[in-house]
Amino acid sequence: MNVVILQPSYIPWRGYFHQIGKADLFVFYDDVQYDKHGWRNRNQIKTAQGKQWLTIPVHSAGVTQGLAIKDVKIDWSKPWARNHLKALTISYSKAPHFKKYLPLLESFYERQDEYIAGFTIETTISLARELGIYHTRFMRSSELSGIEQQKTDRLIQILKQVGGTHYISGPSAKDYIEPEKFFDAHISLEYMQYDYPEYPQLYPPYDPYVGILDLLFMTGSQAIKYFWQSEQ
Repeated sequence: MNVVILQPSYIPWRGYFHQIGKADLFVFYDDVQYDKHGWRNRNQIKTAQGKQWLTIPVHSAGVTQGLAIKDVKIDWSKPWARNHLKALTISYSKAPHFKKYLPLLESFYERQDEYIAGFTIETTISLARELGIYHTRFMRSSELSGIEQQKTDRLIQILKQVGGTHYISGPSAKDYIEPEKFFDAHISLEYMQYDYPEYPQLYPPYDPYVGILDLLFMTGSQAIKYFWQSEQ
């Protein structure tokens, strides 16, 4: 069984959804420490003025420091949901498929999740289904019990518990993954290759790393073809 284990992220980029599409089981790695300057609560969109960060506010660093991702709360004292929807509408209203996805987008920003993981996980699953990825099952690592190790050993514990036989990792993990431990556990290891074709974008220059909404708004139901062409 092909398994991916990744931290939940806010409107992730194309490569994240490519990994979802390759997985039989996708595990949201939500019980590891929250990284303040990572992708858990922010991502980028393209605008006429260049790239813009969309950031979901969470409670102050003093509160989140040392917390697991699953325990970090959204700061609802700020009107971030309204502002994000407005920013996306201003930037993408002229995109060919924006109107098609506007109801989905509005449903995201009507949510009132207490925790950042709740919001990002549910919206990611919705986007995966919208892309046509129906075969992948999802779960959270926090649903498992007895996972006590760290780094590679922790990944292998999760894989053994869910019955994973093939692990699909992002390429940056080569810096810390210990492949011999996968070999000893009889679990095969694959690293993603992010070599994607370009697609039309409203605002040049082309940028392949913005959130998935850019690809959806520009290519509609053809979006998923811009994943798999890299493996042909």
